[in-house]
Amino acid sequence: MILSCNSCEKKFVVPDGAISVAGRLVQCSSCGNKWTQFPINQELKDKQKPSNIKPSSKKIKIPSKVIRKKRIKKTGPNLYSPEYLEKKHGLTINTNNTKPSSEKKNKNNKLVISFGFYNFFIVSVIFIITTLRLLYFMQDIIIDQIPVSEAYIGYLFESLKNIKEIIQNFIIRY
Repeated sequence: MILSCNSCEKKFVVPDGAISVAGRLVQCSSCGNKWTQFPINQELKDKQKPSNIKPSSKKIKIPSKVIRKKRIKKTGPNLYSPEYLEKKHGLTINTNNTKPSSEKKNKNNKLVISFGFYNFFIVSVIFIITTLRLLYFMQDIIIDQIPVSEAYIGYLFESLKNIKEIIQNFIIRY
């Protein structure tokens, strides 16, 4: 069976048994058009031919070169063009080839360094660890200068040891 696309008129050869009586959804591989194809009955073709015409005995001259018209394929918009993406999906594409940086300028054209969450978190952890280590190494000097601080420093480091043990037990058991 020969099928032809309604859109681009390209013809395709399909086995007769591929299309059932209920029809089948087919798609043109050239333009992507989809339609439901029903089987073409031979009896209908025979009925459409007039039966009173007799075949002539004259030979038909077949030209040696067949001139075929070149069909221009209908092409749609480029699916990845900025115009198509903006129209269809509402996406705008920045065509500037500048590299994103963490430095931005505010309204007064002053340089502002953007500091993300993870950078802030890492810097905060490093600052806390450094402060605790300095406090640990200078603990004797601080207690000599401020004797009341001995209890507070002792409670701080005891709490840190307890937190460390809780985390270790949690990791070991699970």
